[in-house]
Amino acid sequence: MFTGIIEELGEVAAVTPAGDSVELTIHGPTVTSDAAHGDSIAVNGVCLTVTGVSGARFSTDVMRETLDRSSLGALAPGTPVNLERAAQVSDRLGGHIVQGHVDGTGEIVRRVPGERWETVTFSLPEGLTRYVVEKGSITVDGVSLTVAAVDTASFDIALIPTTLELTTLGRKNVNDPVNLEVDIIAKYVEKLATSAPGVTS
Repeated sequence: MFTGIIEELGEVAAVTPAGDSVELTIHGPTVTSDAAHGDSIAVNGVCLTVTGVSGARFSTDVMRETLDRSSLGALAPGTPVNLERAAQVSDRLGGHIVQGHVDGTGEIVRRVPGERWETVTFSLPEGLTRYVVEKGSITVDGVSLTVAAVDTASFDIALIPTTLELTTLGRKNVNDPVNLEVDIIAKYVEKLATSAPGVTS
């Protein structure tokens, strides 16, 4: 489990094809400081398993399923990535409950700068709209964010200076892809409501 509070802006060091998967090597001194084989690290919001650690770099295998359902297939050496280690039970939950299981990908539709912040509009894949509500939580490339506005095909986020500076969201351009994870609580509520006795969908 993660909280969506990015610990470090890392960088892809290598992308090595391995049949129908790839091995990613990522530079991230903070997240590798106590990393070990088998640990979980979220890369742009995707929960990945550490397969090796060498100095300030860690390696991880990314299967075809993950490449197909996320934007990780577009990563190349030198690409910045958002990194977060799995939460510890004793941690403050500064964001919201994040699993690192991507529900779909969207794109940046527009960016509107303000005096100290920026409003960014993201496209929303069909089928995810029902889980996104104004003032609710959503994870974009692993960053826990509050929805400022939502319609049937997109949602707006107001990004504060800290988020713009310390995550990839301050560096991405219009049409760039992003990984989206909706609030898991919304999906559980839907499941419980539709499976309750006497309720038909």
